[in-house]
Amino acid sequence: MDDLRPGRLFVFGLGYSMTRLARRLRDLGWQVAGTTRDADRLVRLQDEGFEAHAFGPDQPLDTAALAGTTHLIQSISPEESGDPAAPALAEALRALPALRWAGYLSTPSVYGDRGGAWIDESADPTPGSPRGWKRLESERAWFAAFQDTGVAVQVFRLAGIYGPGRSALDQLRHGRARRIDKPGQVFNRIHVDDIGSVLMASMRQPTPGAVYNVADGHPSSPNDPIEHAARLLGIDPPPLVPFEQAGLSPLGREFYSECKRLKIDRIIDELGVHLAYPSYREGLDAIWAEEQA
Repeated sequence: MDDLRPGRLFVFGLGYSMTRLARRLRDLGWQVAGTTRDADRLVRLQDEGFEAHAFGPDQPLDTAALAGTTHLIQSISPEESGDPAAPALAEALRALPALRWAGYLSTPSVYGDRGGAWIDESADPTPGSPRGWKRLESERAWFAAFQDTGVAVQVFRLAGIYGPGRSALDQLRHGRARRIDKPGQVFNRIHVDDIGSVLMASMRQPTPGAVYNVADGHPSSPNDPIEHAARLLGIDPPPLVPFEQAGLSPLGREFYSECKRLKIDRIIDELGVHLAYPSYREGLDAIWAEEQA
């Protein structure tokens, strides 16, 4: 991706995933700006050299911060009232003369429960939760925001994100790892740096209106990464707890209420992406090796 011509990226939500992408792009000569609602994180981002702006329900964004933007990413979850950036800022965004690419980071929750079936991006969204419906509404809002413009809008439905500092290794170390027995349950995952690779590939060769599943292609039991991480750490995994006795939060039960397997042919065939971490095993092994080094 070193032939990706430098531009100016603006990110709504410079959090864990997007800060790692921002560092990669900065190393390629890009300017990167973005938002956060956390005052401490704002200072940390600015100390790292990023142009960071406060933005939240009670913190409107000065649209002057968007000047010069060529690429845009929205990674903030929807609010109760809907997407926090579109359509509220749609007029200002449409007026950006250099903007040519926009990416909305969504989730597979828009598909709802598929009983463990393999699905690709051609599947009609059938959200089974309010959270899934809000995501689908936000996807549509971002497509609508740039209708009849030259901006290539794409949607990326991200599987469960993990990476350095946020993996099953960390969950085990901090006593947060749980093995829940729900036969047949599988989840999709994606390493944080593979997300960046997919987004950079799309910036390099955009397809207006495209939707992409962003996952590692190897869905598995939620217990598998925990057990693999435990082997790396040389400890016993936590005991297996029956699903009905797990005492999950409403959000946790919602998470377990859906089961699907995401096909990822489109990111491979259309974008030419070669995942650095094709399953949780390679991802966890790499994180462990980096920690040991």
